[in-house]
Amino acid sequence: MNINGTPTRTLRAHPGQRLIDIIDQTRLPHALHWLRVATLDEAAHAIRAMQVRGAPLIGATAAYGLAIALSSDASNTHLQHAAEVLRSTRPTAVNLHWALARMESLLQPLAAEQRCAAAWLEAGAIAEEDVLQNAAIGQHGLAIFRQIRHRQPGTLNIMTHCNAGWLATVDWGTALSPVYAAHDAGLAVHVWVSETRPRNQGLLTAWELAQHGVPHTLIADNAAGILMRSGHVDAVIVGADRIAANGDVANKVGTYLKALSCADNNVPFYVAAPRSTLDFACPDGASIPIEEREADEFRRVHGLDAHGALSALQQLPVGEAVANPAFDVTPARLVTAIITERGACPPDQLTTLYPEHADA
Repeated sequence: MNINGTPTRTLRAHPGQRLIDIIDQTRLPHALHWLRVATLDEAAHAIRAMQVRGAPLIGATAAYGLAIALSSDASNTHLQHAAEVLRSTRPTAVNLHWALARMESLLQPLAAEQRCAAAWLEAGAIAEEDVLQNAAIGQHGLAIFRQIRHRQPGTLNIMTHCNAGWLATVDWGTALSPVYAAHDAGLAVHVWVSETRPRNQGLLTAWELAQHGVPHTLIADNAAGILMRSGHVDAVIVGADRIAANGDVANKVGTYLKALSCADNNVPFYVAAPRSTLDFACPDGASIPIEEREADEFRRVHGLDAHGALSALQQLPVGEAVANPAFDVTPARLVTAIITERGACPPDQLTTLYPEHADA
């Protein structure tokens, strides 16, 4: 997508130098900073500390992290060690585990001297597939948006939660890909962006929408319900970190509350995700592990001080007990449709899009 009019991806690979450059998303929206990742530990830290975030981008970064690790040691022992280090960084986003399993399946049968080059090629293939799949999601979502627009003329008001735009992927995004497709096609579209406490990923959504010229309004998380009840929302679309075989959806905490509000106000609720987010081996939402992040994410507020410098303020006493679940699960019954690179379908009919998993 665009930064100041310049087409940009979130990840730049340099196979000849055995390293990648990523956007340090912990510094957005206040500063755009590219970060060099040249070791296994740096790749693992980037994922764990949310310098990269969003399930598809986590998967691509993990694939490149494995390629980086094999650049110095391609033995079986190091391959297994590197994969486990990366696998332990985030438990909920299935794209991470999918990408590493794909890499290991390719690399393990190869001779050690063949693994490094093969790893860089496969990581590049995973990244390119992500771009193509997200672009396809955009077109399928655009068709849905056109139908809504046909029934309800005027500006299309879409609400989203967290950041499922191009910053969460290699390019285009998942939930925001249809928004970008609609905007680029000339449809009048406006996006309600929820702040998404405590990490405020909604600020990243607002930043990237502004870079691409898409009209939007940032709202407090708790304002979502009244906007729907007042008729100011035509549809809600979110991404996902894992979708179970029965269509239950794990996404950023707060998603479930928006789905409940949609159900009470007859607002369609869509989930956009590529194949790598679908976990046909996971029977339902109750089987999805929910990451509990450190308490200080909630205790502290980050922003710019009066001098324009990045700063953190303590909003709670150090000893205050807090709960900080990073995700929640929206049951399939609250989801209007899941949009993937193969099309859109009700959540309990995913195998119509992926018949190869019908017997999973």
